[in-house]
Amino acid sequence: MSSNKPDPVWERIRKEAAEHAGEEPILASFLHSTILNHTQLEMALSFHLASQLDSSTASSLLLREVMLEALENDGTIREAVRADLQAVEDRDSACNELYIPFLYFKGFHAIQTHRVAHWLWNKGRQPLALFFQNRMSAQFSVDIHPAARIGHGILLDHATGVVIGETAVVGNNVSILQSVTLGGTGKDEGDRHPKVGNGVLISAGAKILGNICVGEGAKVGAGSVVLDDVPPHTTVAGVPAKIIGHPASDQPALEMDHDFCCDEEAAKQEVL
Repeated sequence: MSSNKPDPVWERIRKEAAEHAGEEPILASFLHSTILNHTQLEMALSFHLASQLDSSTASSLLLREVMLEALENDGTIREAVRADLQAVEDRDSACNELYIPFLYFKGFHAIQTHRVAHWLWNKGRQPLALFFQNRMSAQFSVDIHPAARIGHGILLDHATGVVIGETAVVGNNVSILQSVTLGGTGKDEGDRHPKVGNGVLISAGAKILGNICVGEGAKVGAGSVVLDDVPPHTTVAGVPAKIIGHPASDQPALEMDHDFCCDEEAAKQEVL
C-alpha cells in the first residue's frame, strides 16, 4: 500500500483538517488523531472506522488490522474510496469539503465498511464478514449483506435505514437516499435481489423488491414500490411503481433532482 505517488485527495483532506484545527482548538486533538497523524488515507480511514466499530468483544486494534489487510490487498477498494468521497462532494449540497464525509457522514462510512466485509466474504471468511455487517448495522443504521456487489462513486445520502440484500448488484455512480430497500419478495433462495444499473437515482423511502433490473440512468421516485423491471433512462413512481417519464439527464444520480414534473412533461411531449 505504500507509495510515493502524489495523492491529491488525501493531500486536500489533510489541508482542510489542518485549517480547521487552527480555527477550532477544541477539535484540534480530534483532527490530529483521525487525520493529521496519518501519512496515508488508508491508514486514517482504517483508524477512524475501527474506532467507530469497536466493541467489547472485538477491539478497534483488531478491526483495524483486518481493514488494513483488505486495503493493502485490493487496489479496487482504494480507488472506490476516493470515488465515493468525490461523489459526496459533487452531489451533496451540504458538503463542500472532502474531510467532512471522511469524518462525519455515516453513509460513506457504511459503504467503506461494506467494502471490507465484501472482501472478507470473497476470501471465504464469512463469519468475520457477517460480524462487520452487524457492527455496521448497529453503528450506522445501514444493513448491507457482505455478498452484495457495489460499484464505485456511490452516494448514500443520509443513509439511515438503507437495506441491501445478499444478491443485490449496484452499478457505478449510483445515488441512494435514506430508507431505501433493495430486497427480496419472500423466503426464496438463490438470486432474489435487484440489479441496479449505472447512474441510477433512488429517492428516499423507495422499495425495490425481487430479482428485477433497474436500467442504467433510471430514476425511482420517493416512496415508490418497484416490483417490475425499470427500462433504462425512464422515471418510475407510485405504489406499485409505473413509468411516468424520462429523466432530464443520462445519469440522474449525478444531478440529484428528485422532482419529476419535468420528467412527466417530457413524456407528454413524446406522445404529442
